[in-house]
Amino acid sequence: MARSQETFSKKENEKKRQQKKRDKAEKKEERQANSKKGQSLEDQMAYLDENGNLSATPPDPKKKKQFKAEDIQIGTPKQEPGDPMDAFRKGVITFFNESKGYGFIKDSQTQESIFVHINDLSGPVKERDAVEFEVENGQKGPNAVRVKKAQ
Repeated sequence: MARSQETFSKKENEKKRQQKKRDKAEKKEERQANSKKGQSLEDQMAYLDENGNLSATPPDPKKKKQFKAEDIQIGTPKQEPGDPMDAFRKGVITFFNESKGYGFIKDSQTQESIFVHINDLSGPVKERDAVEFEVENGQKGPNAVRVKKAQ
């Protein structure tokens, strides 16, 4: 008589597969028993209140806000040019290396350090000079341009 081809580990694996199959069937039956099928539409509804939060009760119609379609902006608004006098900032040169041709200005309003190149200067400057300048974004951050000594 021939021996069975199944080894002990094969029998154990088959038992585990059968157990998983039974567990899966039990979970399916439990889900079906606890399902919320047949709920009315009112039970499934969710509402937004005036603050944008979800709630189960409908919002108060007295707190409803009216908007005009023209007032709704889609996308980013176009930037309007500001007053040219506001474009000029004031600051103090904190570092300037004449041999290399660059330095830094500390902005009086924001206390930010801004790079300045010698080509953007309107005259000779040295450290601790008060200056007026405009800011443009460069490759590595803000750059001071049209720099001149403050009177």
